[in-house]
Amino acid sequence: MSSAIKSQYKRLIKSGDLTPDPAQSAAIDVLIKLEGKIYRSQSFWRQFLGISPRVYGLYLWGLPGRGKSMMMDLFYDQIRFPSKRRIHFHTFMAEVHGYVKQWRESDAKTRKTIFGTHKGDDPIPPIAGLIAKRSKLLCFDELQVTDIADAMMLGRLFEALFARRVIVVITSNRAPDDLYKNGLNRDLFVPFIKMIKERMKVWEVTGPKDFRLDRLKGAKVYFTPSESDAEVAAFNALWAKLTKNLTETGAHLEVNERQLEFRRAAGPLLRASFAELCAANNGAQDYLAISERFTTVFIDYVPRLSVDKRNEAKRFVTLIDALYEAGTKLVVLAEAEPADLYPKGDGAFEFERTVSRLEEMRSEAYLAKIA
Repeated sequence: MSSAIKSQYKRLIKSGDLTPDPAQSAAIDVLIKLEGKIYRSQSFWRQFLGISPRVYGLYLWGLPGRGKSMMMDLFYDQIRFPSKRRIHFHTFMAEVHGYVKQWRESDAKTRKTIFGTHKGDDPIPPIAGLIAKRSKLLCFDELQVTDIADAMMLGRLFEALFARRVIVVITSNRAPDDLYKNGLNRDLFVPFIKMIKERMKVWEVTGPKDFRLDRLKGAKVYFTPSESDAEVAAFNALWAKLTKNLTETGAHLEVNERQLEFRRAAGPLLRASFAELCAANNGAQDYLAISERFTTVFIDYVPRLSVDKRNEAKRFVTLIDALYEAGTKLVVLAEAEPADLYPKGDGAFEFERTVSRLEEMRSEAYLAKIA
């Protein structure tokens, strides 16, 4: 049986949308093998005779920019599967916590309506049952565990999903052994790591090349004025270039029990407006979470700031500090050059550091740094 994944990968190479890369090619081969296993497991006669092999999935990890999200999207788009879902891992876990709350707060009738059962005090089995009923293939992008509540839940949840024959594909910047490193009560998380290594194919996407960084090298990343059609078009074109072959899904972050929702995100890239980031009541912890989650941030429509927008200016200072310290790549569409964004007024002195950082973050030296 020919591989749709292999055919599409070859088409992307031939069209120039992808650059030939040995590390990516090796990872594609692993995805092709998974594709074959899935189709063999779906064979009517194998299932009828009870010899259908158990397929657990793939854990694809490596440094940012190696094409993991792109390859998972290619796999997801080409695989023929009756019920599948691609979702960012943090969004998935936020949904799971929502289900836990529903289970605990609902009466028997509501539980029965949502989960198909109402019995028991443990929410994990009915939640796993609901997830498995809706999707037999789950593709998780950017698995990263920093929350103790997630860490305590993951082992039992995945055990229950695997028992229901759900196939899982995961991308992560971290090797399984480095997940939740130095986290609180990490010994309770170790069984989840063991489960990944025993039941899933673990594959590192090696190679020294960061393909997104290649696309940023020599690129203009600070666009002004924001009213210029040409500057807006160039800003949009760079976003399209960096997100090519990625799925724009949006993003959900939970910070200290607060929910941050962004409509435009693709893999490790975020696009948000100045108003979303700095007019809203966000603080340092929110910006740290953004800098940890995303390697590149596009900010739309940064206005000239004045005393009446001193709070927005303070938040912008905090945001740029967080992104700069994390080595996050920044692309800005602004009303003015950095030095002219907030030249005078209360807080203008503190803003001078931000001016300096904005200038450095648009330099080739900063863009060439590995975060």
